[in-house]
Amino acid sequence: MKKLFYPAIFHKAEEGGYWISFPDIPECLTEGDTMEQAYKMAVDALGLAISSRYEQKETIPTPSEPENISVNNGFLVIVEFDMLAYQKRTNAKAVKKTLSIPQWLNEEASALNINFSQVLQEALLAKIQAK
Repeated sequence: MKKLFYPAIFHKAEEGGYWISFPDIPECLTEGDTMEQAYKMAVDALGLAISSRYEQKETIPTPSEPENISVNNGFLVIVEFDMLAYQKRTNAKAVKKTLSIPQWLNEEASALNINFSQVLQEALLAKIQAK
């Protein structure tokens, strides 16, 4: 999944700070005391909503065009979401995998002290990012 850019509506809260809603994902709401905190909270809330939909095999909504959104008493902010970065930050649990390689390759790589896990991770990330 490539980076996604979702429009969010930032509203000034009466008690200070901001509350945020996403027109394309109605269940996604959050808040923050400052603009910086509100934006970070928006990224996290968006990540939770999208990853939850992804895990449940639900449709990931296509982001609306900003010019088609009515903001009423708020202002529009585009929130960038990177699924790979979000998963790295929130789900770094290691899992064990069993694989097979030719014996000669194992011997050569072992002689060079190559870290098999690191090479596999780098190769998988390169493959994922290429899509």
